[in-house]
Amino acid sequence: MLRKENSRSYKEFSDDDDDDEEGKNQSAGFFEDATEDLENEDHNGSISQEDDISGVNPSMKFNKACLKNVFTVVLIFVYLLLTAVAAFLAYQTISDFMVKLNHPVMSVTYKEVDTFAPPGIALYPGKAQLLSCRHHDHDYIPPLVDPGKPQKGDCIFKEVTYFGPFTNQTEKKALVVRGPSDVRNKELIFMQFSHNETEEDFSAITYMLFAKFSDFTDSTNKSEFMRDCERNYSMWTFSGGFRTWVKMSLVKTSGKSSESVEFRQESAVVKFNDKRPESEKTNQLFFAVFEWRDPYMQEIRLIVTANPWSSAAILCGVFMALFKAANFAKLTIRWIIRMRKRLLRNKERELNQVS
Repeated sequence: MLRKENSRSYKEFSDDDDDDEEGKNQSAGFFEDATEDLENEDHNGSISQEDDISGVNPSMKFNKACLKNVFTVVLIFVYLLLTAVAAFLAYQTISDFMVKLNHPVMSVTYKEVDTFAPPGIALYPGKAQLLSCRHHDHDYIPPLVDPGKPQKGDCIFKEVTYFGPFTNQTEKKALVVRGPSDVRNKELIFMQFSHNETEEDFSAITYMLFAKFSDFTDSTNKSEFMRDCERNYSMWTFSGGFRTWVKMSLVKTSGKSSESVEFRQESAVVKFNDKRPESEKTNQLFFAVFEWRDPYMQEIRLIVTANPWSSAAILCGVFMALFKAANFAKLTIRWIIRMRKRLLRNKERELNQVS
């Protein structure tokens, strides 16, 4: 009778091993070792009389099974934690990529040139009169001869009248002068204006700088061109009774879809020592000098630092880790279910043998 039960137990055990052969091939070494332990337990549990003879303590079996269950639960929690970390890393990578994509950084470079394109200098003298406008080189301005009286000049300029872009009722009259271009020889333009100061409380002349004088001469509608320039460029002033030396620098900014040009300037003011007779001093004199500061043109470009390839590589690694963690969790759950079934079968066999 004992041999029949034993042979039946071995047959059932071999059937169980055949059913679990597919799970063993998919599991890692950890699952193979655990399965071998379970097989030894099944084998020992099926021969209850030999267990009684060898004197195996049942509490040791219970402690082993309990320890394995605890270890498995801890392992599942560890992999859940790793999965959460991988998901957070994926979210952080995508967030950083979007932030860098929407907030490009500025790259500043300096380009050295021999000559600049002649800028346009738009002056708004009002009732002031242009007395002279001459080109000079090497930062040298000859001494004044008969200040306050008209003199010969060599500047190229045009007059234009237009309505302002902000108040259509205001008519403006601009004197557009061709600016200096030879920065290596320190070319400059020296202008002299005269204005009767008895009519106004404050005396000043407003001026504006724009990128190219040729854009003004080539435009078909010069009034509209001046309105656009006044809308996009800044205005400055120089006062009477002083010589205002303006040193210009050009800044080009390249955006995502457009490019803009901006003039930056440094000005130095020197008082004019008026030596004219008292009868002529009622006319206020204005002196302005325009010159390039240095032969460097500043270029500002917006650069997107987000690299889609590096972000894609990080996300691929994260998704691979998530896939491996999910696969391991699936195999772990299968192993727990299989182990539970075997323990139940062993208990059932023990009860059958006892009965």
